[in-house]
Amino acid sequence: MSLERLNPASLSPPRGFSHAVTVSGGRLVLLAGQTGLDGRGRVVPGGLAAQFERALANLLTALAAAGGEPSHLARVTVYATDVAAYRACAAELGAAWRRLAGREYPAMAVIGVVRLWDEEALVELDGIAVVP
Repeated sequence: MSLERLNPASLSPPRGFSHAVTVSGGRLVLLAGQTGLDGRGRVVPGGLAAQFERALANLLTALAAAGGEPSHLARVTVYATDVAAYRACAAELGAAWRRLAGREYPAMAVIGVVRLWDEEALVELDGIAVVP
């Protein structure tokens, strides 16, 4: 299995994402949206950064259950109820990503939404991975 991250020099330098990811071989794993729910089904306290970290940890737990690891992520979509707040804590979110998932970034997008299924949730992540 091979994942290749492509960042053409003619595009703006990516920060916290890759412009494109190619995949060959492996098994496709589709990861459902994860919010900052704890093991009892309650949204964790602490605001956007704490919820992002827990949502990412939940996404990676689902990926591990499929035999994958963070480097197998090809795409992640982030849904945020307040994109300005998301941008304001980008450094903290990036630190959480590097701590949990490392420095290999999938193709990513952040999409502003009115609300999420879990009413207290501020952010949700879903993804696509390719596992060898």
